[in-house]
Amino acid sequence: MIEVETLIAYAAIVLGFVFIPGPATLLTVARATSSGTKVGIATGAGIAAGDVLHTIMAIVGLSAIIATSALLFSIIKYAGAAYLVYLGIRAILEKAPDNLGGGALPITAGLAFRQAILAEVLNPKTALFFLAFLPQFVNPANGHVALQLSVFGLIFVLLGLVSTVVFAVGAGRLGTFLRQNPVVLKWQGKVVGSIYCALGARLALQER
Repeated sequence: MIEVETLIAYAAIVLGFVFIPGPATLLTVARATSSGTKVGIATGAGIAAGDVLHTIMAIVGLSAIIATSALLFSIIKYAGAAYLVYLGIRAILEKAPDNLGGGALPITAGLAFRQAILAEVLNPKTALFFLAFLPQFVNPANGHVALQLSVFGLIFVLLGLVSTVVFAVGAGRLGTFLRQNPVVLKWQGKVVGSIYCALGARLALQER
């Protein structure tokens, strides 16, 4: 059984990810500001659905490896740590967008939902992120590995959905604020990047 302390720590880290404006948030806000709150929420739901699929794929590929092979677990751990640090450096160095998609043509909620699913599922960075992120909280001594991965994945998806809905509802004011404050867009990437780097270092130093 997963320790309560681990669940609390995991949820706190995930909250830090999902409520700091990142690609999913910016996409949701862009849709909401150009096509309305309903479309923004549909976009967030599509991203969550895509993340569910990524969680399933991660569970299928990771559960047996983590449970049976110390060597492969170490390889995944260090590869995941390196990838998280890479993402962090990219986020720190990446130039912030000048706007959130102003002028985009309005679309329906259904189309926004389907596009968000497709964009999330076809994003290899998201797949690699799940492969790198979920295993570091799994402890084979706590029971069934696949169940632990499922719990962590579900928590991530639910908190991510909550965050995108919150941003979608407040997208009118938030979108205007972000567009008028390029400094916010600039520094959000550096904050997210620093979190990625710190998480990568934590993963590399963690024992099995």
